Amino acid sequence: MANLEIQTREKEGITILDLKGRLAVGEPCTLLREKVDQLLTGGQSKIILNLKQVDYIDSTGLGSMVICFTRLQKAGGALKLVNLNRRNIELLLLTKLSTVMQIFGDEQEAVNSFFPEREIKHFDILNFIQQQKESEQAG
Repeated sequence: MANLEIQTREKEGITILDLKGRLAVGEPCTLLREKVDQLLTGGQSKIILNLKQVDYIDSTGLGSMVICFTRLQKAGGALKLVNLNRRNIELLLLTKLSTVMQIFGDEQEAVNSFFPEREIKHFDILNFIQQQKESEQAG
């Protein structure tokens, strides 16, 4: 039983993978890599990972994201991340992956980032974390 579900949809020609569950060692990581390979084979190299419903990413999960990122980049495409929770963002900051991968707080902004003529509002990671902490303290 895979504890990761992947739904595929498209927005303006960009493939969005909605991930749900845990991106951890074993089947979930294999599932993600196979899905990205499958899309690449089909000529789709512009992919957004929507991590809104991913509550947990381990080091293997991060590794898989890096593998997918690298493969897509080599194919002339890109992998962008959207809707990460605070824990996952902190993990990307900690591993310095936030400097490599583009992270967005809003799906449309992530889509826009594939179109050079569009203005992108950059996602302020540190500001996001600060706001999350404050809302947790307020709650």
